[in-house]
Amino acid sequence: MEDSAAVAGLLWDEWLPVGVRGLIGGVLPGGEADARSLAVWLAGVHDIGKATPVFACQVPALAGVMRDRGLAMRSAEALGPDRRLAPHGLAGQVLLGEWLEERHGWAASRTGQFAVAVGGHHGVPPEHGQIKALYEHGELLRPPGAAGRAWREVQTELLDACAVHFGVAERLGGWGAVRLPQPVQVLLTALVIVSDWIASNPELFPYFPDGAGCEGEERLARAWPGLDLPPPWQAEDAGLGAQELLASRFGLAAGVKARPVQGAAVDLAREMEPPGLMIVEAPMGEGKTEAALAVAEVFAARSGAGGVFFALPTMATGNAMFVRLLSWLDRLPGVAGSRRTVHLAHSKAALNEKFAGLMTRAGQVTAVGVDEDAVASRGQSDRARRAGAELVAHAWLRGRKKAMLASFVAGTIDQLLFAGLKSRHLALRHLAVAGKVVVIDEAHAYDTYMSVYLDRVLSWLGAYRVPVVVLSATLPADRRHRLLHAYAGSEPEAGEGADAPETVYPLVTGVVPGGAPVERHPGASGRATDVVLERLDDDLGRLAGRLDAESADGGCVLVVRNTVARVLETARVLRARFGDDAVTVAHSRFVDLDRAAKDRELLERFGPPDRANRPQERHFVVASQVAEQSLDVDFDLLVSDLCPVDLLLQRMGRLHRHRRGENQSERPERLRTARCLLTGADWGGSAADVPVPVRGSVAVYGRHLLLRSAAALLPHLAGGGRPVRLPGDISVLVQRAYGTAPLGPASWAERMDDARAQFDAHRADQADRASVFRLGDVGKPGRPLFGWVAAGVGDADDSRAGKAQVRDSRESLEVVVVQRRGDGTLATLPWLPPDGRGRRRAGLELPQDHAPASFAARTAASCGLRLPAQFSSPPVMDRAIAELEQLYLPAWQGKDCPWLAGQLILALDEHCQTRLAGFSLHYSPSDGLEVTRDERG
Repeated sequence: MEDSAAVAGLLWDEWLPVGVRGLIGGVLPGGEADARSLAVWLAGVHDIGKATPVFACQVPALAGVMRDRGLAMRSAEALGPDRRLAPHGLAGQVLLGEWLEERHGWAASRTGQFAVAVGGHHGVPPEHGQIKALYEHGELLRPPGAAGRAWREVQTELLDACAVHFGVAERLGGWGAVRLPQPVQVLLTALVIVSDWIASNPELFPYFPDGAGCEGEERLARAWPGLDLPPPWQAEDAGLGAQELLASRFGLAAGVKARPVQGAAVDLAREMEPPGLMIVEAPMGEGKTEAALAVAEVFAARSGAGGVFFALPTMATGNAMFVRLLSWLDRLPGVAGSRRTVHLAHSKAALNEKFAGLMTRAGQVTAVGVDEDAVASRGQSDRARRAGAELVAHAWLRGRKKAMLASFVAGTIDQLLFAGLKSRHLALRHLAVAGKVVVIDEAHAYDTYMSVYLDRVLSWLGAYRVPVVVLSATLPADRRHRLLHAYAGSEPEAGEGADAPETVYPLVTGVVPGGAPVERHPGASGRATDVVLERLDDDLGRLAGRLDAESADGGCVLVVRNTVARVLETARVLRARFGDDAVTVAHSRFVDLDRAAKDRELLERFGPPDRANRPQERHFVVASQVAEQSLDVDFDLLVSDLCPVDLLLQRMGRLHRHRRGENQSERPERLRTARCLLTGADWGGSAADVPVPVRGSVAVYGRHLLLRSAAALLPHLAGGGRPVRLPGDISVLVQRAYGTAPLGPASWAERMDDARAQFDAHRADQADRASVFRLGDVGKPGRPLFGWVAAGVGDADDSRAGKAQVRDSRESLEVVVVQRRGDGTLATLPWLPPDGRGRRRAGLELPQDHAPASFAARTAASCGLRLPAQFSSPPVMDRAIAELEQLYLPAWQGKDCPWLAGQLILALDEHCQTRLAGFSLHYSPSDGLEVTRDERG
């Protein structure tokens, strides 16, 4: 226990962010000095529950020695299943609580808030029923009679000695009057867990006899350098204005000015006391990401945050943000030139070349979180060490439960939502975010189910005084108010924000815990685009003819469909008309390496003018929602399926995104006016006819949001309607579409009312289902964390099943795609491009009788593919898994093949086809996965 206490002291001094130390110290009479002593003492006594008969009886030889000294106990066999009633964490909590009452006069109601850090040090704070059951079986802690008195003396003597040794004996009297807030209880529990894990590492703290003769400070002095945890970031606000701050952190070119929204965000960050939640709503391309990182720097300096977590909707957006985060860190004072920990937080982080390729040298950032076995298996490790560099992964911080403790993290929103899910070791997730500034991007992308978790997480972040920045092109007013109230710890009034004013945009809103929101209206940057909106019948022949006419003189056209099936169907028709080379397909149903290559191709061909090699001939990109966000691409004409209006505006953000000559003179003459052709619905013959969206769109978005969006767009769709002005109309359209006021012609009312009723029922069902495993509200100060994660989900992780817990989706099936050659051998896919170091990845042999070479196995694992919804229903999924498991290769399951162990392998034939669970599958690097019903069943 002394090792744990010593580790806790060093963690407090050298690793814990200033803000976390201040939060704990702020509730104790002696401030941070008291807080440090409390943390060290709790770590020191956390295993006191092992000084009980129910624990000691497990090793007969040692139990015999104890019996010889008067500590009688029954054998483990005699105690039987009752032993499970007294795990040593719970036993320790009870013993510590009794000792505080009997030796220090504490009220029984005050002990649990401190002792729960002992009871919960294995990841789950005890429940009231468990505590009651243990009291009813007191013989598990102390047998009756003289033997029980001997045990009590030993337990008391140990706790007395710890109080003196750890310097808290004189402080306990004052602490007995304290009411610890529940966030402080969580942080103390997490600190005990971390200290216990480090002190239990035999490589750092050897067991007897290796550790004999090395005790106390000497033992710690040997262990701590071996751990080598980098310290937290300590930001300093140099007081730079937005222009100077952004120029120095992002290398703005000469003459480039900070946008008004960026200046307003930085100014508000300095005005908020204390730092709190900021919501930045601004058009696409206004530099919200840069504004968020600038605000994060200011917030961190003022709050003592030791890092940043940037949460994004998808792995693809997380990968892109990770690169931008590293670039920012290279210019960030207090980070550049020093060792810091970074992490890419999603299930495929170890396959990300940028993350896996980071090396740690003097003055560089240290990455953490790569899978331990995977890192150990990489062939580059020995070569890297011989070259004087280390692997990027910090040894202790690897693994899904610890990696989020890194200082700087980019990852999926799931990692943040897990902080609102009742799960084992939840305290560690809270410690990970409590010491950071949290940035939440694309906030409009999260549905009701996810929002239930997000709101609860925000309420805890507010209680931790964690600064938060939320980014969105625009939010429905009702959603904005809910976010603000969740963080502030207040309740929104009924109907608040339901039909808010429509003209304030861009908008920067801030709130501090317990405070009222404040707003800043910075105005737009001056860039504006008028988009002519036009209905187009949902007929592929008419679409092809219209595009032929529009692109007669060339041009680049983006066609966005709401389902992959519509993407592929549209691409076939356009290729038949314009040729294969004129059409590019992009959607989510590509293997990981092909998906990344698609994103690179789109940026290289359709990105900013100074970086893109734009096609000279006309070209058509047919894409799903992957084109909506996080891609800086620019097209001359947009065709879009009807979708919720905020997402349509995102799609419009890819239209005339960059200036191409004076008055767009470098675009084909017909396409110099920005236009969006809106399809994906039967529009009827007049505006009085209710549009009928295509079935796939209804399945994705629901009829209500589609009809509300169509109604909001009517003034722009009707004959002679005015163009949509970006950014001026963004907030107007979003607030109308997501409000509750009647919208659209009277002839639409009945259909819209029916759709609204279905939407409300679905949303209520989402909220009810999400609340089952959602963490409770922050309790009153002094209320112990007993039952904090009761009836939870067990371990939460970033697997497909884990993510389904915080997203309203069925568990999906993911496979690794390889090719089976005609001779029966397996190989990586034959078209894969070389890696970043020029090494061949295509057609690498994957032997079946032994583990493949590490590079080949990693390449195969980088071809993961999530199967579509057809395979998510239980009967089909069960059949698919059974068929996939027929290709079970024992040689791929051990520690020698960590990249492929446990993976389901989908083997395509030489024509890139296969059959699975009654479906025919065909894959190509140009079109991705196509799935059709197999007529043979």
